Amino acid sequence: MMRKLLALALAAAPMLSSAAVTVKGSDTLVILAQRWAEEYMKKNPGKKVQVTGGGSGVGIAALINGTTQIANASRAMKADEKAKVRDRYSVLPTEITVAKDGLAVYVPEASPIQQLTLEQLRSIYDGDVTNWKDVGGPDAPIVLYSRENSSGTYVFFKENVLKGDDFASTAQTLPGTAAVVNAVAKEKNGIGYGGAAYAKGVREVKLVGEDGQAYAPSAENVASGKYPLARPLFMYTRGKPSGEVSDFVNYCLSPEGQQLVTKVGYYPVK
Repeated sequence: MMRKLLALALAAAPMLSSAAVTVKGSDTLVILAQRWAEEYMKKNPGKKVQVTGGGSGVGIAALINGTTQIANASRAMKADEKAKVRDRYSVLPTEITVAKDGLAVYVPEASPIQQLTLEQLRSIYDGDVTNWKDVGGPDAPIVLYSRENSSGTYVFFKENVLKGDDFASTAQTLPGTAAVVNAVAKEKNGIGYGGAAYAKGVREVKLVGEDGQAYAPSAENVASGKYPLARPLFMYTRGKPSGEVSDFVNYCLSPEGQQLVTKVGYYPVK
C-alpha cells in the first residue's frame, strides 16, 4: 500500500526537467554569461543553464557538432562555419547581438604610455617596433601578450589591427583574457589586449580615432563609434531559438539582462 501511495504521489508531482540550456564559447563573454545564467535560474527555479568558456572558435565548433545549444562569440561566424551548420542541420545559424564591447589595450598602471594610434599598435604587435621609446615611452623592450588563435578576440585583433598579418613571434600566447591581464599587471614593460570588463589592476590605453582624437573604451565612445576597436558580442543558435533556449536569450536581452551587461563592465545593446 505504501509503495502504491508513493507511486501515486510521484505521478502527481510536477516534474522538473534535468536538461540544461548549454552555452559555450567566448572567453570575453563567459563572465557575463555566467551572471545571466545565475540570475535567470534564480528567477526560474527548476531551470538550468550551463555556461563554459574555451574561446569563440571552441563555442562555434560545439554549435556545429551539436554539443552546445548556444555559442558565445566575440567575432562573427565565418561563411564556412555557417555552411557547416546549414549542411548538417538544414538551417542557418541565427546571430544575436547581446552586448557591445570596446576591445581594450592594457598596459601596467604605472606605464607612462597614455595613447597609441592603430598604426603604432600594429607595429608593436607585428614586431616592427620592439622598444617603448619608439612610441613615446622609456628605453625598454616591449613584452607582448596575446590570446590563443581559437579566441574571437585574437581573430578580431588580427583582422582589425594587424589587417591579417601575423603576430610577432615574440608574442606570448595566453589561454584567457584574465591571464593576459594578470601578466601585464606584473610586467612593467608589458602590453596586452582583451575585453574592457577585464581591465582590473591594469590601465586601458586610449586609442586615436579617425578624427585624430584619443578615446578610451567607454560606453559613450563605444556607442558613438569613436573608439576604433568597438565590437559587438554575439550568441549563435542553430536556426531560430525556441523553447528554453529562446527564454534564456530573451532574458539576456531584457531590461534586467541588459542591466547586468553594464554591471559586468560591457555595454548594452538596448
